[in-house]
Amino acid sequence: MFQAFINMWKIAELRTKLLFTLGMLAIYRIGFFIALPGVDQSALTEYAERAQREGSGAADLMMFVSVFTGGSFSQSTIFGLGIMPYISASIIFQLLATVVPSLQQLQKEGQAGRTKIQEYTRYATVGLCLVQAMFMLSSFTQMKVVDAEYASSWIYWTCGVVGLTAGTSFLMWLGEQIDKFGIGNGASLIITAGIVTGMPMAIQQIASNFSVTAGSGKPFSPMTVIFLAIAFISVVAGAIIITQGQRRIPIQQAKHTRGRRVYGGQRSYLPLRVNHGGVMPIIFASALMMFPTLLIGWLAKTYDATWLRFISDGFDPMRGYMYILCYVGLIYFFAYFWTTVQFQPKEMATNLRDHGSFIPGLRPGPRTADYLETVMERITYVGAGFLAVIAVIPMVVAALFDIPLSVTVFLGGTGLLIVVSVMLDFVQRIEAAMLMRNYGGFLGGPGGGKRIRSGRG
Repeated sequence: MFQAFINMWKIAELRTKLLFTLGMLAIYRIGFFIALPGVDQSALTEYAERAQREGSGAADLMMFVSVFTGGSFSQSTIFGLGIMPYISASIIFQLLATVVPSLQQLQKEGQAGRTKIQEYTRYATVGLCLVQAMFMLSSFTQMKVVDAEYASSWIYWTCGVVGLTAGTSFLMWLGEQIDKFGIGNGASLIITAGIVTGMPMAIQQIASNFSVTAGSGKPFSPMTVIFLAIAFISVVAGAIIITQGQRRIPIQQAKHTRGRRVYGGQRSYLPLRVNHGGVMPIIFASALMMFPTLLIGWLAKTYDATWLRFISDGFDPMRGYMYILCYVGLIYFFAYFWTTVQFQPKEMATNLRDHGSFIPGLRPGPRTADYLETVMERITYVGAGFLAVIAVIPMVVAALFDIPLSVTVFLGGTGLLIVVSVMLDFVQRIEAAMLMRNYGGFLGGPGGGKRIRSGRG
């Protein structure tokens, strides 16, 4: 393991990319110490602590949102919106690219077309930031953490909207720089960095509320801590298994006779990932669920109507069954959507036929394409089901065992799945760079380490 780290730093190009990526993430964290002008940070902290003690839905929503924005729900900074508006804009254009002919044509133009779509995504990100910033600033005024006279002035709204929009735009730029000059996967790494920085606070909260003896007034008993540890290990193991799991389709290469020699005839496998979309379906679903939840909550507070309060309670991330149903439905939708966009069975069947390979028992061409599509639909159903179970674990554990969402959201569920998936991808990128230069794998073992192997499905 240590030899693998030494080998990793010996490669100048890889070392430069890693240092650049770490530097960009450090800059990202510095932004969370720059507060929005006009917001009383101490009053906001008191409001958040009071809401958390009362167990209100607003506190649960703020905590759930803070997982993906990377900040704390008890402070307001220029990075308060996080990078989720950029993720939401990417979702919108990926959906539009399947139905809008002009965007479909841009996708077929190669790199130039993708660059144009990326430009449209940036403009849409700014538009979403303007809308979400208005809702966030309005929430601050309702919390009464802003001076009433200052909150009614145009300076407060202008500085707040511009600051939050500029913060998200800067994060979007950071992610693109990591993709271009760093190790890659910049947006996911930024989300992961925000989640990881919140884990020490969750562990500290467990330690401060832990007591060996009963009746001490502290909620965390030894059995609770053991349960959380087992849940943590189980979710990590399950996330690794489902991320690395594959369904291997046997491929037979046709034999070719040239003179007296026979070539080909080898048997290989076509690996199909069980969770083909990776962590993206759960990120997309979380990003889209934030906007209607914030909008409905704001409408319920602004207009005192019974049906709005009913819908707002239903979209409570902790106790709302409508939120969970919509969340699970979006996870399934994006799992199939991402698979449809990324996985092309007809093109794959054509490539197999052109290279003289076939699946035993199936005719090359359309029959092979139909078989691959059927298999992919079935394993995607299983992968999406696992993602849905992981996503609702924090809500179920928090509701059944009366554990704060600030603990369950970091020690299990969506946040942990994102961290595990992104870190696996991060290690595999490092490993690929090392193997290209005749070094061993990243994980421990003689001769420089072992490679990360995919599980068989």
